[in-house]
Amino acid sequence: MNHPALWTSLVPPSQHGRDDLCAVSAEGMRIRFHDGRELLDGDSGLWNANLGHGNAAITQAVADALHQASYLSVFRFEHTYARRAAEALVELAGADHYSRVVFSTSGGSANDLVMKTARHYQALRGRDDRKTVVGLLGSYHGLTYGSFSLTGENLGQRLYGVDGRYVRHVPPNDTAALAALMERQGDSIAAFVVEPVLGSGAVPLEQEYLDALLDHRDRHGFLLVADEVATGFGRTGDMFASQRWSARPDLLVTSKGLTNGTCAASAVIVSRAVADAFAEADAMLTHGETQAGTPASCAAILATISEMRRLDAVARGRRLAERLADELDTMVAGHALVGSSTGLGLFRAVTVLTAAGDPLPQGEVMDLVAAIRDAGAIVHPGLHGVQLLPPLTCGDEDLAELLSCVRTGIETHAASRPCATPVPVLTGVQE
Repeated sequence: MNHPALWTSLVPPSQHGRDDLCAVSAEGMRIRFHDGRELLDGDSGLWNANLGHGNAAITQAVADALHQASYLSVFRFEHTYARRAAEALVELAGADHYSRVVFSTSGGSANDLVMKTARHYQALRGRDDRKTVVGLLGSYHGLTYGSFSLTGENLGQRLYGVDGRYVRHVPPNDTAALAALMERQGDSIAAFVVEPVLGSGAVPLEQEYLDALLDHRDRHGFLLVADEVATGFGRTGDMFASQRWSARPDLLVTSKGLTNGTCAASAVIVSRAVADAFAEADAMLTHGETQAGTPASCAAILATISEMRRLDAVARGRRLAERLADELDTMVAGHALVGSSTGLGLFRAVTVLTAAGDPLPQGEVMDLVAAIRDAGAIVHPGLHGVQLLPPLTCGDEDLAELLSCVRTGIETHAASRPCATPVPVLTGVQE
C-alpha cells in the first residue's frame, strides 16, 4: 500500500494526505489550506494562539533569539533567556506565593514532571510512601505515559499498557466522592491534579468543590496542582484561572498560551514551600529535556507576556467572553438543535441535539465538526457537540461569522442524518 510520509495525529490512516486538512499559512484568525480554502479559526490553533496567528512582536523575538543563540540548554547549564523568562513567570503568577520555574516542552511532559516533583517532595518530608496522584474523571492531562495515566477519560490506556497503579480518579464537583476518597486514602496521596475547567467537556470546577479540595489539602498534606495548560494566559477571564481560588495551588502548569503557539514549551511554576523543601535538602530533581527552556522558547514567553500587556488582552478577552456567552444563550433558547452551553470565558462548549431531542451521538461529532468546517470555520470536537475557543483578540465581526458557521454546520449535519425532518427555529429570537 502507498501511504503519505506524514503520519497525522489522532485521525485514522484513511484521512491522511487530504489537502483540505493540510494548512499552508495562518494570520490573525484565518488559516489557508492546500486546497485553496481559507477558514476562520474558532479553535485558536489548538487552544494556544490566544493572541491570534502571526503576532509580529513574538515572531521577531523568536527570530532574534535564534540569531543570537540558536541553542542553549537548561540541562546542567543555565542561560540568560531562561533566567529572564522564569523571573517573568514568577512575577506573572505571583511572587508572594511562587518562587521557581521548571521548563518542559508540552503539557503532557509537564504533567509527568508534576507527578515526579510531588512524589519527590513527599519523600523529602519523610513520606516516600505517598505515591498516589489523583485526577478527575473526564479530565485531559496529556498522552505521554505519566500524563496518560492521569488523563481521566478512556483514550486507550489499557491498549497501550499505561501503568495506573498509583493513580486514582474521582468525579468532578462531587464533594461526597471526594470526601470518601480522602477517608480511604487521604494520607497516601502525593498530589491532586485538576484543570480549573475540564478540557474534555468545558466543565468549570465549582467554588464549593474547590474549597473542599483546598480544605482536604490542608488536612492531609498532599500537593494541589492547577493544570492550566488550557486555561492560562487569559483564556477564562484572568491570567490564570486559579487566581480566583480562595487559596492558591502548590504547582501551576502552563503551556498552550505560553508562547502563543509558536514554540514547543511548557512550564511548572513552583510555590515557595515546595521549592524550599528541595533547597533545604539540596535535592536534585531528576528531570531534563533537550528542548526545554531554549532561548527561542524563552524569548517567545517573554514576548507573549509583553504582548498580553500591550494589548490588554485579558480585559479584551473578558469583554468578548461576555458577548459570546450572550450569543450562546440566545442560540440555546432559540434553536431546537442546541441543547446547552457550558464553560467559562472564551472556553465554551455547545451540546447539540438530534431532531428527536436526544444528545447528538458521540460517533457523529466529527461529522458535525466537518460540516462546520465546510461552512467556513474550524471548531473543536466536544461531548455531544463542539467546543469554541476563539482568540482573545477576536473581533465582533469574526465572532458573528464563527457563530453563523456553527449554526449552518449544525443544520447541515442534521439535514444529512437518516430520516431527517425539518427543524423549527423558535420564534421571538433573532437568528
